[in-house]
Amino acid sequence: MMASVIVMILCLALARGCHCNGLFDAAAAKHTARDAANGIVSPDVKAFNVLEHGAKADGKTDSSINFIRTFEAACNFHGNAMMVIPDGVFLIGPVLFSGPCFSPSLLIVQVNGIVKAQPNMAYYRGGGEDDIDWITFQAIDGLILTGRGTFHGQGSAVWRLNDCARKSNCIRFPATLKFIKVTDAIIRGIKSIDPKGFHIMISMSQNFRIFEVDLYAPGDSPNTDGIHMSKSDLVKISKTVIATGDDCVSMIHGSTNISIKKVICGPGHGFSIGSLGHYDDEADVSGIIVKNCSLRETDNGVRIKTYKTDSPSKASGIIFQDLIMTRVRNPIIIDQEYGNKKHSQSSKVRISDVHYINIWGTSTSKVAVDLLCSASNPCQGIHIDNVNLQYAGPQDDNLPFSSNCRNAKVAYHGFQSPPPCY
Repeated sequence: MMASVIVMILCLALARGCHCNGLFDAAAAKHTARDAANGIVSPDVKAFNVLEHGAKADGKTDSSINFIRTFEAACNFHGNAMMVIPDGVFLIGPVLFSGPCFSPSLLIVQVNGIVKAQPNMAYYRGGGEDDIDWITFQAIDGLILTGRGTFHGQGSAVWRLNDCARKSNCIRFPATLKFIKVTDAIIRGIKSIDPKGFHIMISMSQNFRIFEVDLYAPGDSPNTDGIHMSKSDLVKISKTVIATGDDCVSMIHGSTNISIKKVICGPGHGFSIGSLGHYDDEADVSGIIVKNCSLRETDNGVRIKTYKTDSPSKASGIIFQDLIMTRVRNPIIIDQEYGNKKHSQSSKVRISDVHYINIWGTSTSKVAVDLLCSASNPCQGIHIDNVNLQYAGPQDDNLPFSSNCRNAKVAYHGFQSPPPCY
């Protein structure tokens, strides 16, 4: 008992954003992230500036090794530490920021400058899937990435080389920010522009908070998902703007306890669970809530997609609530024939306990609710409660504004437009 009290006292004595022996105060860490963006930190926090480690803010000199050296100095410091990327333009190739780190509180990375990626894909051909990303944070327990800075992926130089639209086994292009095996993290305030691949990628991580982040890429940029996650638990995304060329947020196998609130999405492909059933022995997806979000001229609104394969898994406990859709092509969609509709195999992914609550706006498709479920694993426990969507597409046919349901058990409540399936 006395040991626990001592630990708590030590935590309170540290800078805001306590992280001692597994204790994590998310509210305090958010305050720390806001203050640190302006250089306001506790006096005992030692700053490690990339300029002091040889980085050049001229936008031309490759400063990759200088960034790595700065991070290593901050990570290995036996005290509270902050890596500083100040005003200026910095050019770097792929870098790995790897822990574990020795800071007794959350390690702070303050970004107020512009960090540009080397545009040439030759820099990212490491020979393996884990070698292709731009900035990777790995094996860190307690991290704050904050500031008013920008990560510019210079993706427009390579998007034409992306062949994923033609090949299912294509090579994924570099993500701008990748987090793997990172626990207790805050990402706040930063911007990502024109990534080569995903803006933010999270894998095998736990307890993330992402808020007040802006992610931008043209609507026709290929595979530029805003936030992509797998095998991760307890991720909260809020007050964020995502305008990109693929899914605003994508959650694949092993994504659990995910909260997405007050996010503006568009252009893009909406909020997606999946694709699921792509790999053998996939972990289940559960505990997903998307709430108080708006979607503007996106290809999809809220989507669950699975492949027609022998790989079994489950997707359950999903809530889509209080969503505004403006000229969305497919507002509500479950597609269990994703990617291979002609294949005779049916999907082995079992979808259940999915709730659509208070969804309104406009659809550019005559079929605004499209539930295409598996013949061998029909969707169970689908609830549609108060949906008010109106058609806003071209008046080029006499087809009715409608819902489409196949192999889905649906319960309806409240107002329904389009009319429900029967």
